[in-house]
Amino acid sequence: MLRSVFAILFSAGLVVLFAWTAPFLAAQPTSAPWPPPPAPADNPTTPERVELGRYLFYDVRLSGPGYMSCGTCHRPELGFSDGRRVAIGITGERHPRNTPGLANVGYFQVLTWANPAETRLEEQSIRPLFGRDPIEMMAEGRQADILARFEADLAYRARFQAAFPETGGTIDFPAIRMAIAAFQRTLISDDAPYDRHIRDPASGALSPAARRGMDLFFDHRLACATCHVPPHFTDAAIEPRFHNTGLYDLDGAGAYPGGDQGLIAHTQDPGDMGRFRTPSLRNIAVTAPYMHDGSIATLDEVIAHYAVGGQAALTGQPSPLASPHVRGFEISPSERADLLAFLEALTDATFLADEHLQSPYRWRAEPP
Repeated sequence: MLRSVFAILFSAGLVVLFAWTAPFLAAQPTSAPWPPPPAPADNPTTPERVELGRYLFYDVRLSGPGYMSCGTCHRPELGFSDGRRVAIGITGERHPRNTPGLANVGYFQVLTWANPAETRLEEQSIRPLFGRDPIEMMAEGRQADILARFEADLAYRARFQAAFPETGGTIDFPAIRMAIAAFQRTLISDDAPYDRHIRDPASGALSPAARRGMDLFFDHRLACATCHVPPHFTDAAIEPRFHNTGLYDLDGAGAYPGGDQGLIAHTQDPGDMGRFRTPSLRNIAVTAPYMHDGSIATLDEVIAHYAVGGQAALTGQPSPLASPHVRGFEISPSERADLLAFLEALTDATFLADEHLQSPYRWRAEPP
């Protein structure tokens, strides 16, 4: 009888212990190999579709006027971001949001800054192609002209035939979007110094400063890994999650500037004001500026933002809508330098220079 009681109490204790430690344990690094990004049954990631998608991704003929490609705003040397505060469309119109990097996007459960409905790469490209607010690639109303450009190109006709033999190589926008999505699922960044250290801690891949910074990153005091969960360094790869980082509080009630206020635009829930998807920290050192609106210029300033509990807290009162994870912390100058060293160690030079992910147009960034 006593043994049974003890067994029950012991089991209950394990459950409580696991419940308390699970969130932290889930944030710990792992050297386990990654499975390939999942692909829908109707769009397998075949070499032919990937290669067609690479050509289309960098081809300016995919835009209405014919002088902007996906690669215009998603540059491989910048982690497939663009280095601007916010994106600029083909007409010169400024997008309300910063261009996110695309590393490991095939693993994400939600694909854009604040739209929970955009979960499929095949569908997400509709917005930059055909969107009117803001205008990006201006393909709307010019679909026939765009398709005619590829129909007239014998090399493209052969690529579509190889990629989509089941349709006889039909050139249409569903096939275009599927090929681009297949290419995006190959944008895998997994060879940063951090990754090499996880695979072999004795490799010396991380400097002493970066190793100290890694300890800080995973420590409960800073709690960076609560939202920036490895190996992708975002919780967007786990489930659709959105957070208010306390960036703005214009009225004491958590208001954000008009034009782009986050998840609230889709839910109409006042509590969703200022909530955005957690960006990945992969290649973060080359994807400046930061935040959903590009309003923070450097990584050092990003650390300062979180250290004070969000910039809105500088007015004297933290935003009432800020995530409970954004609570502020003390950090010394030497610790800040170590944390920066770790963040810089998330830069994957192999990924940034991978010839298979670069533009196939050799003599210029994009075809004439």
